[in-house]
Amino acid sequence: MEMEKFEVEKRTTVHENDEKPDFDGKKKQLGGFRTMPFILANEICDRFAGAGFHANMITYLTHVLNLPLVKASNTLTNFGGTSSFTPLVGAFIADSFAGRFWTIIVGSIIYLLGMITITVSAVMPQLRPPPCPSQDNCREASNTQLSILYLALLLTSLGTGGIRPCVMTFAADQLEMSKDKIESRSWNFFNWYYFCMAMASLLAATVVVYIQDNVSWGWGLGIPTAAMAISLIAFLLGSSMYKKIKPGGSPYVRVVQVITAAIKKRGVPIPVPTTLYENRHLDAPISSNGRLLHSNQLKWLDHAAVVVRSESESKPNLWRLATVHRVEEVKTMIRLLPIWGAGILHVASHSHLGSFTIVQARSMNRHLSPSFQIPPASMSIFSTLTVLSCLPLYERLFVPLARRFTANPTGLTCLQRMGAGFGINILATIVSALIEMKRKSAAADHNLLDKPSAIIPITVFWLVPQYCLHGLAEVFMSVAHMEFLYDQSPESMRSSAAALFWIAIAIGNYTGTLMVTLVHKYTAESGNWLPDRNLNRGKLDYYYWLATGIQLINFIYFVTFAYFYKYKPLQELTDEGEQLDVESADDKKPLPTPTPTPHHADLTTHIHPN
Repeated sequence: MEMEKFEVEKRTTVHENDEKPDFDGKKKQLGGFRTMPFILANEICDRFAGAGFHANMITYLTHVLNLPLVKASNTLTNFGGTSSFTPLVGAFIADSFAGRFWTIIVGSIIYLLGMITITVSAVMPQLRPPPCPSQDNCREASNTQLSILYLALLLTSLGTGGIRPCVMTFAADQLEMSKDKIESRSWNFFNWYYFCMAMASLLAATVVVYIQDNVSWGWGLGIPTAAMAISLIAFLLGSSMYKKIKPGGSPYVRVVQVITAAIKKRGVPIPVPTTLYENRHLDAPISSNGRLLHSNQLKWLDHAAVVVRSESESKPNLWRLATVHRVEEVKTMIRLLPIWGAGILHVASHSHLGSFTIVQARSMNRHLSPSFQIPPASMSIFSTLTVLSCLPLYERLFVPLARRFTANPTGLTCLQRMGAGFGINILATIVSALIEMKRKSAAADHNLLDKPSAIIPITVFWLVPQYCLHGLAEVFMSVAHMEFLYDQSPESMRSSAAALFWIAIAIGNYTGTLMVTLVHKYTAESGNWLPDRNLNRGKLDYYYWLATGIQLINFIYFVTFAYFYKYKPLQELTDEGEQLDVESADDKKPLPTPTPTPHHADLTTHIHPN
């Protein structure tokens, strides 16, 4: 009877948002693939707005606000880092009490306000310094003018915190994401989610950047602002069809509770795993897809699940007693952190794509015809085109081919796919160094080293290989990183796991800023590698070789931790019952069915004296 009661309660928790009364009194199914057009339309417009806003911002800062190159580069990198940290706050709000739907709504409104602010500053002449076409002895933006810029960047950073950790996980909430369902599909949700983001970025890098460079910054920022407003409307239109999962309480509080309980009971012996505390009714709101099983790693945390004589199991004090599921939530997050951390230096190594590479492109011949030339910031379309072309090829050609050798339904595991991305990114940085050497050689041959505004007679298409390689690295590394964090995180912490994806970008951007600042400072006396105004007299290629060396060390670190990584053991809940599922493509041996464990005080439990 107790087990039947649990099953009813469990199904109520899982499906309480799946059905909704219709006008006829009938219940209609919520979620499903039909919600994707509304969610992905929101994501496409949002990404178009964000990419259009940021793709050419280095030009806006250096040629409109007249900031020095290093200051402008660091401003953007720091802003990018801040924008990637705020999702942790958004994830906390979404997972704790607000839910993903309302977090996305509020975040979109705040982001829109930030974009309106910077668009107004671009339209009004008094909010920017006088034009300086020669880029010589220019008057920088005043503190008042910069304060408007920083306000706009702050608002967009806060808005980003509500959007980034929730849109991807909210979209996945609408679909059945159990392992059997995923393997039975001929498509990968994360591939196509990333494809939509890349498509929006492509439109922004071409249409919006061209308008910014050739029409006006008012129109160039106004169009992304309008797109952001459209994204909010598109998302609201589908609100009646969404499956809105109720938050299960703060995951951060649960983490602290488990650690606190383990510390308090550090002297209590740990019994056999089958006698550790279980309470399925208590865990039902945070285990709608199944419960985590005990693992033999990080055993010190098992102290939190040891029951002592003075404790009540039916109404436990969660600061002294935690269930095995809650302990395993903490273990799971700790296990994936080293893999997550490898993405930080990956981001730092190519943070230059939004700054120094654009400056390189501006100094090269960008003409496609006598009357048309490619805007420097639009060179990123080659990375985006690579992503757009290679993602379908990866899914339709590479996966079936790899499946023959690996016997894995997905072709490669997430960790294998990430490793391939790291290797490709190292090759991209090596190519970047070689191309910069060629660019400077052409400048020296034509006596243009001391003319930073002159166009060097070398085609900008020499930069295409590095852009394409970085795009290919994204196809492998970024998509797999996103999928790994979603798949391997506890279901109640998936917004937080999505936030980790962006936090890796944040720390990577800050690390990139630190690298640039230190290199700029300590190479100033012996020939600055990264000068403020004249990149022709710098040694950007040296910086790329430094980044290559750092990436090699990072690759060795990743391979080491990936080799020892253990996938989370999950006992999935199905309509027919519970099924043991070890989410590892590397371990083909099923685990034995676990021994039933107590979950209420009226069942036998191994008690330790206090």
